[in-house]
Amino acid sequence: MQIIKYLTLILILSSTTYIGILISKKYLNRVKDLKEMKNALNMFSTKIKFTYEPIPQTFKEISQKTKPNISNIFKNVCEKMNTGNVGKAWEEALEESNTNMTKEDIEVLKNLSNLLGKVDIEGQVNEVELVENFLDTQIELAEEEKQKYVKMYKTLGVTIGLAVVIILI
Repeated sequence: MQIIKYLTLILILSSTTYIGILISKKYLNRVKDLKEMKNALNMFSTKIKFTYEPIPQTFKEISQKTKPNISNIFKNVCEKMNTGNVGKAWEEALEESNTNMTKEDIEVLKNLSNLLGKVDIEGQVNEVELVENFLDTQIELAEEEKQKYVKMYKTLGVTIGLAVVIILI
């Protein structure tokens, strides 16, 4: 009977610790997603500036070169461009995306849809650079949140688990 009790206590402690780690990973992954999106936008800017490739082809190439969360956004834009314009497809793909970015991050990225595919190459490059500047700010904020909350949630998970274990002993 004692073995079952101790196994249950160990299970409780490891569960709360795991939950704390999962919550803290959200902050780590947000920073990674924002940096990856910035790299993808940089690729987009470079491609349209120097290769003059059409946007669908550029987005397809970017989707093949980026990590899965960001890659899915660009894939969705390519699929949605067949039925509508680029700006609307960009907004819809961002709304449907399954990333660790916050609503504020997504709103910053939606700003790109205003001129995407509607102005000349120079205008699009300028718009991408503007969004990249906003992303820099979001990355800094995400880094600050990561510094604050990652350790806190990990510690909180262990502490809550220990408190429950102590109460149950």
